[in-house]
Amino acid sequence: MKRIALVITIVLLATLKAAAQEQQITSAITAYPNFRPATVILTDGRKLEVPLANIFLKNAALLYMSGDDIKEANMSNILRAEFEDRTYIRIDSMLCYQVDSIGDDALFSTKVIDINAYKQSRANSANITNLDLTALTSTSSSLSYNTIEATDISELQFPIEQLYFYRLDDKFVRVHERHLKRALPKEKRLIMESVMNMPGFTWTNEKYLMMILEKIQ
Repeated sequence: MKRIALVITIVLLATLKAAAQEQQITSAITAYPNFRPATVILTDGRKLEVPLANIFLKNAALLYMSGDDIKEANMSNILRAEFEDRTYIRIDSMLCYQVDSIGDDALFSTKVIDINAYKQSRANSANITNLDLTALTSTSSSLSYNTIEATDISELQFPIEQLYFYRLDDKFVRVHERHLKRALPKEKRLIMESVMNMPGFTWTNEKYLMMILEKIQ
C-alpha cells in the first residue's frame, strides 16, 4: 500500500487572527473530533457499516480508518453517509447535511477549509507556509480512497467556509446570488433580491436563507 504524507506547515498570521472575528478559525481538519461509526450507502445500493469514519474539512469528503491508515473515499461512489447525530448526502462531491426543509425543497450545508483565505494569508506572509492536501488515489474492493498522514495537527489553524445548497425541484443549487440568478426565473430573482436588501442579511444567515427558500416556492 502506498502512503502519501499530508504535509501541512502553517504560521498563523496577524491578518488571520483579525479575520477570526468574522470567520471561524479551527485547528481541526475533520468535522468530528474523533472517528465514529457510520453507515455508508453507495450509488449501486450497497450499504457499508464503517466502524470509524469522519468528514475531511479539506473537501467535505468521507474519511475512514482501515487498520492504522486514514483513507479518503472516492466520493463518486457515495450516495449518503449516516452518522449517529445526522445524515449527510453527497452534493457535487461534498457531504452535506440538511438544515431545514419546506415541503420537498430543503436547505443543506457543509463546512470546508477556506482555501482562498488561506492563500491570501500565505501571500501576505514573509514566512514559509505550505498546505499540501494532494494525495495518490488507490483502489479497494468497495471504495476508492486516498491514504492520508498528517503531522503536527495541533499546531494548525484553518479558516473555515460554510457552504449552503438548496434542493429545488430535485435539483441542487449553490446558495449564492450568482448561482441562484442563473437558476431562478426573473420574478423569483426579484423576490430573492428583496430578502437580500433586508437589514442584517448575509449568505450565511440561515434564517434569511430559509426565508428566500419559502418565498421562491
